[in-house]
Amino acid sequence: MKIKICGIRREEDVRFLNESMPDYAGFVFAPSRRRVLPERALILREKLDRRIQVFGVFVNAPADYICERVREGSIDAVQLHGDESEQEILELKKRTAVPVIKAVRVRKAADIRLADQLPCDFLLLDTYSSAGYGGTGKTFAWEMIPERLSHPFFLAGGLDWHNVCQAIERVGCYGVDVSGGVETDGKKDGQKIKRFVENVRFLENDRSSQSIGDKI
Repeated sequence: MKIKICGIRREEDVRFLNESMPDYAGFVFAPSRRRVLPERALILREKLDRRIQVFGVFVNAPADYICERVREGSIDAVQLHGDESEQEILELKKRTAVPVIKAVRVRKAADIRLADQLPCDFLLLDTYSSAGYGGTGKTFAWEMIPERLSHPFFLAGGLDWHNVCQAIERVGCYGVDVSGGVETDGKKDGQKIKRFVENVRFLENDRSSQSIGDKI
């Protein structure tokens, strides 16, 4: 189970991640209170443990701008959180050698099935809001997720250290994504990050132990 902590923007946030060691971090390059400028992203990337890969989050950004972030080395994967088309995804895959993740703002199961036909590497299923492209802090109805998808997917939207294990048990996702759920007063909270990561790892270890026990 992969863990992604999104919205990293302070050196203190980087320290929290280096202590808790999730699999992925997210730098938001789109207009947002969590937005980081390219030069800031490079500084944060340099301080972040190299074992933690970085997703760059973009909303309807020009391909040249996205490709430049890849070339300069601040990100390891591209997350498209806007209305990007199949052709735009194909162009990015042609011009970069990094994974492309397409976010889906879920209103109905058909939204997920449609996105599952796109030529991306992963999906990220998030809660729909008419007010913006993400960061709602609310869950969506997980039962809308089809049983079988051709893409591995991250579950996002309203997750925190209290409900993440329940989410994993109910949804067969590749990974979980959190931002506001590990914040206090709009800033990343080291203790909440620690608890989130620990709860997911504990569930992983518990599942592994059960699996081994079943074979004995």
